[in-house]
Amino acid sequence: MAMAAQALHQQCLCFSSNPITTSTTRPWLHARTTTLTFFQVHKKLAHHISLIPSPSSSTSQSPEANTETAESCVNLGLQLFSKGRVKDALVQFETALNLDPNPIEAQAALYNKACCHAYRGEGRKAADCLRTCLREYNLKFGTILNDPDLASFRALPEYKELQEEARIGGEDIGYSFRRDLKLISEVQAPFRGVRRFFYVAFSAAAGISTFFTVPRLFRAFAGDDGAPDLLETAGNVAINVGGFTVLVALFLWENKKEEEQLAQISRNESLSRLPLRLSTNRVVELVQLRDTVRPVILAGKKETVSSSMQQAARFRTDLLLRGVLLVPVIWGEVRAPQIGEKKGFGTPSKAAAVLPSIGEDFEKRTQSITAKSKLKAEIRFKAEVVSPEEWESWIRDQQKSEGVTPGEDVYIILRLDGRVRRSGKGMPDWQQILQELPPVEALLSKLER
Repeated sequence: MAMAAQALHQQCLCFSSNPITTSTTRPWLHARTTTLTFFQVHKKLAHHISLIPSPSSSTSQSPEANTETAESCVNLGLQLFSKGRVKDALVQFETALNLDPNPIEAQAALYNKACCHAYRGEGRKAADCLRTCLREYNLKFGTILNDPDLASFRALPEYKELQEEARIGGEDIGYSFRRDLKLISEVQAPFRGVRRFFYVAFSAAAGISTFFTVPRLFRAFAGDDGAPDLLETAGNVAINVGGFTVLVALFLWENKKEEEQLAQISRNESLSRLPLRLSTNRVVELVQLRDTVRPVILAGKKETVSSSMQQAARFRTDLLLRGVLLVPVIWGEVRAPQIGEKKGFGTPSKAAAVLPSIGEDFEKRTQSITAKSKLKAEIRFKAEVVSPEEWESWIRDQQKSEGVTPGEDVYIILRLDGRVRRSGKGMPDWQQILQELPPVEALLSKLER
């Protein structure tokens, strides 16, 4: 399990392994190994935060002695979790929280406690722990998005509630995630702030003008000496009131569009963290394929999706030129974990076949080269979803936002930059897609990056 880097940086910690740089796209991490001291932080394979005493302390202490501090309880809990003793690990993390931990220890205990609850399917308890981390310890929501140990939690309704709370922001959960979303929104709609400024300024001017014009209208109705013309004054009031109403409506509409955009950005961020398995058995996050492929998600019943993929195979060459990557999602299909399979995204990739030596049969060598070339093409054309529950949950949320009944057969085409290009009911018309999408190397494709 991972921890938010920002809270640790505030304690002036340094990394003794390869330095980690902050970027908008988190790099793929395989087999992370971590040891956290008060002055050292490393990444651990199980993605947990480990609090190990400084090198000057004794390394021969027994587990019974280590349980006396919050730090040792966290370490013991991680050891128990790595052995599959999740219930016992949960007890250790709870004990750590009752031993007056410092902020780093409290954050580690709470976050790892949330991961234990997620492992046990206790979504509400996991959400409460993560909510406390976000509010009191400045945990980055991206950490929750990235952690493979929370994959099962991200498919639960409690995660959707937590994500929605973080998007809206508030005292109970903090505003960091909303600030990040608003920064992305400003990049995508740079003139929204300018428009809203003019809406406010002009509506204020219309309101002030109305304030002074209404008394003149009353005088015009009274018909006293020197009263203004009734029709002219009534026309001015109508213009001011109409302008004020329209400008306020535009301002509210702009706010509504911003909230819709923030919700879509939040969904896009969740989408970018969904895992795929390529034909070489290598597991990647969708974000790693940005600027390279245009994923086309085909979600529906097995026979419908299979038929659409067979039709796509007829245009395979042209679709590859346009960077199309097929991502089939079968409703209700849950892949049973294989015995001995690693939890998370650290599954080792399958080694590529070695080409025959120059002395071997020429025909065999030619077949191997052809097979390897086909394998490279297959990596770019079709991929398998790793966490079907997460994918289904995201697609159903997208269907709700588009006014489509959740569970219907749909397709979703993504841009090269990872955003949704368009979607529709049923399966796509591949000939229409060929006409719509430019080749990856074309100028129009470069504008998508």
